[in-house]
Amino acid sequence: MELGLYTFADVDPNAADRGREGERRLKNLLEEIELADQVGLDVFGLGEHHRVDYAASAPAVVLAAAAARTKNIRLTSAVTVLSSDDPVRVFQQFSTVDLISGGRAEIMAGRGSFIESFPLFGYALDDYDQLFEEKLDLLLALNESETVSWNGTMRAPLAGLSVYPRPAHGKLPIWIAVGGTPQSVARAGAYGLPLALAIIGGTPSRYAPLFDLYREAARRSGQDGAKLKTSINVHGFIADTTQAAADAFYGPQAEVMNRIGRERGWGPTNRAHFDQSTGPDGAIFLGDPETVARKIVAHQKIFRNDRFLLQMAIGLMPHDHILRGIELYGTKVAPMVREMLAEATASA
Repeated sequence: MELGLYTFADVDPNAADRGREGERRLKNLLEEIELADQVGLDVFGLGEHHRVDYAASAPAVVLAAAAARTKNIRLTSAVTVLSSDDPVRVFQQFSTVDLISGGRAEIMAGRGSFIESFPLFGYALDDYDQLFEEKLDLLLALNESETVSWNGTMRAPLAGLSVYPRPAHGKLPIWIAVGGTPQSVARAGAYGLPLALAIIGGTPSRYAPLFDLYREAARRSGQDGAKLKTSINVHGFIADTTQAAADAFYGPQAEVMNRIGRERGWGPTNRAHFDQSTGPDGAIFLGDPETVARKIVAHQKIFRNDRFLLQMAIGLMPHDHILRGIELYGTKVAPMVREMLAEATASA
């Protein structure tokens, strides 16, 4: 199982100097990606947002900078809001990242959990689903062939046009990211594409049937089940002790969830709810290295996932705390997870 991180590059939405605040965050972010590579983590993902509280509206640009500073770690969007972007430019940008990194780029395509990009780029929310379906179809065609002829209703057609540059190894890995919508899960299975499931609340095990639906949709569409891949993407934090992890993570995570909750009509969170979510059956993967490693392995038995991505850099988490968390993740958690999974495989 691949182990990695993802972030949205959170910034202070109340910063007086937004330019300096963005500069600070992106500088720190590149240090975090570089450290994740050095400690042996497999994947780093960066989400696209167009809001005052996030700095990464152009993940491919940041990932290209990270590509020049890293050697082994895979670099992916998490996610690319494909519905409001142009598939040709997305493909070109990530092919460029792929070439800079020596073949380590991926695209995680999704419809997006926020809607700011739609009016920003002139798209109607009424076309939310159709935009994604058509643009995914075009992106896959671009990935499949150097020269493409394509027709749709939401974008101008391509008539035997060639798109460059091409990825280092011929094709880019393209994942579909979902938040729990069964139709989106089934679509990924029908296409035979890897599926990333975001779990940020509730009891994670209740989402397991979605992966069953994914695999069944792939089977019914004649896809090769051996080629399917899955990931769970969750919130959490790692520190030297579980108490230290909880004390460090609660404030920034709660502030973000409450801010978004006010926009969407969620009730406010509190420390008791947070502590419950960090337990063995909760959605937050938090604690000392052994606690987090055991929880990752326990959920791998439930989901049979091929990848696990952790979002530690939420809100205004101090940079030194994030760096220590990444160090523990790569040097302590990852070896324990791999050893436990190897023992389970040998026993089976």
